[in-house]
Amino acid sequence: MLAKKQRKVTFILKRKILYHAKRSFKCVNLVFVLLASVIAILAFKFKPAYAVTISGEVVGYVSSKVELEQRINEEILAHKGNVAFVTIKQFPEYKLQLVSRSEKTNEDELISSLKQNAEITYKYYAVTFNNENKGYVNTLEEAEQLVAEIKQEHSGNLDLNIGISEYYTVNVDDTKKIEESTDLTLAKQEIESSVDEYIDRETRTVNGIYLAQTPIVGRVTSRFGAYENVRYGAHTGVDISAPHGAEIKVAADGVVTHASPMGTYGNLVKVSHGNGVDTYYAHCSKILVKVGQQVSAGDTIALVGSTGNSTASHLHFEVRINGKATNPQKYLYK
Repeated sequence: MLAKKQRKVTFILKRKILYHAKRSFKCVNLVFVLLASVIAILAFKFKPAYAVTISGEVVGYVSSKVELEQRINEEILAHKGNVAFVTIKQFPEYKLQLVSRSEKTNEDELISSLKQNAEITYKYYAVTFNNENKGYVNTLEEAEQLVAEIKQEHSGNLDLNIGISEYYTVNVDDTKKIEESTDLTLAKQEIESSVDEYIDRETRTVNGIYLAQTPIVGRVTSRFGAYENVRYGAHTGVDISAPHGAEIKVAADGVVTHASPMGTYGNLVKVSHGNGVDTYYAHCSKILVKVGQQVSAGDTIALVGSTGNSTASHLHFEVRINGKATNPQKYLYK
C-alpha cells in the first residue's frame, strides 16, 4: 500500500515538473523571439561604424578604421616624389558605435580634410653659385652630375664657387615654381648663365670698377701698344671703326671731367669712375655732355667722328688707372 502511494506521488511530481518545464521553455522561446526581433529591428535601422573625431569634434563616419588608416598612410603620409616629410597637426580618433543606416560613410571627404590639415615639406637639390640657389633638380645624383659638368667646362676658372645645397619649402606656390624648373637641362642653362655673367663681370672689372657697357660696336683697327705712322709713339688705347655720327656710350657710371677738343685727340670726353679709373673717348664729331655731369653706364655721351689726328671715322677708346694707360682689351673688345 505504501509503495503504491509513493508511486502516485512520484507520478504527480513528474507531471508538475514537466508542466513547469514546458512553461519555462515557452518563456525562454519568447525571450529569444523578442531578442531576435530587437536585433532584427536594430539591424534594419542601424549599422556599426566608426565615428571619426578630430580635436574632440565628430567629422564623419567610416566603416573600417583599418582601411582609413591605410589610405592616410598611402595618400597623405607616403613620401612620394620630392616630399621630405608630412606632418598632420591633429590625428583622428575613432569610436565604434551604432549609427543610422541612412548615415553615409565619407572616407573621401575625411581624406580631403586631413590633406588640408597636413603640412607637407618638399625637398629639392639646388645647385648654388656664390652661395645663391641657381638651378633645381630632383636628386642628389643629378646635382652632382651638373656640378661636375660645369666645373669641367670651366676648368680654367678654379675659383668658381659652385656647390650643392638641400632646399626645403612648405610654400605651395614656391613648390609649383620650383617643380616647373626641376629639369637638368634648364638647371644647367640657369647656372651656366650665372657663371658666364660672373666671368664676364670679373673680366670687365678695372680696379673695382665694372665696365658694363661696350662704348660702340665695330671692328678693331688698331690695338693697344701699336706703333704706326699716324702717331709719334705707342698707341695708348684701342681704335674701333664705326660710321660717322654713330652713338658713343659711356662704359661705366661716373662724372665727366673733360668735354672739349684736346690736341691730337680731337674732340675728347673724359669720364672719371672712381678708384683712379678714367675712360677716354676721342675723335668725336660731336660732344653731348658737359664737365661735371653725372653719367650712367650706357648713356650716350658723344658721336663718332674723325677730328684730331685721324684718317677715318672711328672711336679711340682708352682706360687709365691712376693716369697710366692700360690695355682696354683686357676688359673690352677681346
